[in-house]
Amino acid sequence: MSKTLFISDLHLDTHRPTIVQLAAAFLRDRVTRSDALYILGDLFEYWIGDDQPTPGLEPVLEALLTVKQAGVPVFLITGNRDFLLGDSFCHHHGMTRLSDSAIIDLYGQPTLIMHGDTLCTDDIQYQQLRVMLRDPAWQQQFLALPLPERIKQALALRKQSESETGDKDERIMDVNTDTVAAAMRQHGVTRLIHGHTHRPAMHDFQLDGQSAQRIVLGDWYQSGSVLSCDDSGCHLERIDG
Repeated sequence: MSKTLFISDLHLDTHRPTIVQLAAAFLRDRVTRSDALYILGDLFEYWIGDDQPTPGLEPVLEALLTVKQAGVPVFLITGNRDFLLGDSFCHHHGMTRLSDSAIIDLYGQPTLIMHGDTLCTDDIQYQQLRVMLRDPAWQQQFLALPLPERIKQALALRKQSESETGDKDERIMDVNTDTVAAAMRQHGVTRLIHGHTHRPAMHDFQLDGQSAQRIVLGDWYQSGSVLSCDDSGCHLERIDG
C-alpha cells in the first residue's frame, strides 16, 4: 500500500554525516516507493542563499534527484533555519516549495500543514525576530552581502538563538493551544501536521465539538523521524541508522 510521508527538522549539517547518510538512505529506499513526501521545514541547519556551498550534503541532494527520477513529488515548506531556500534551487533538486501553510487532501481528509513556528506565539522574542527575517527588504539586503559575511552572520544568529533558548521556559517554546485552534478554524480543518518543536506526538482533542488531531513531527538529531499516512490513518515512526 502506498503511503504519504512527512518529515521535518532534519537540520542537515556537514558536522553530522551519519544523519546525512541516514536521510539519503531514507529518500532512496522509502520515498521512492511512496505517493509523496512533505518536508515541513528546517531541512538544513542553516541556509544563507542558493549560492551556499554544500560539501558533505551531496548524498541528500543526489538522493532527492533519485526521488525526482522516480516520479515521486516532494513538497517543501521552509522553516526558521532554511527560509532563504529559493524556488530555483528547490526545482533543480525536485522539490516544489509551498507557502508557509497549506491545505492538502490527505486520503480524503483536508489537512493543514506548516513548519509550526508561527504557532509558538508565547515566544514573543522569537516572533519579533521572525518578522524581521521574513521581511523581503531585509532578505534582499542580506542576500546582497558577500558569502563570507552571510556565513558569519548566520553563525552568530544561531549562537544567539542557542543561548536564548537555554534561558527560556520550555512552555514558552511550545505551541499556544489557542493559536492552534484559531489556525485550524481559519482553514476549516480538524487535522494539523507540523514540526519545529521537536516534540513528536499525536494530540487528539475537541475543536468546537468535533474530534480534532494535531500531529507533531520529530527531529533528526539522534535518529530519524517520519510520519507515515495512508487511507487507514497515520503513525509516527523512528528511523535508526
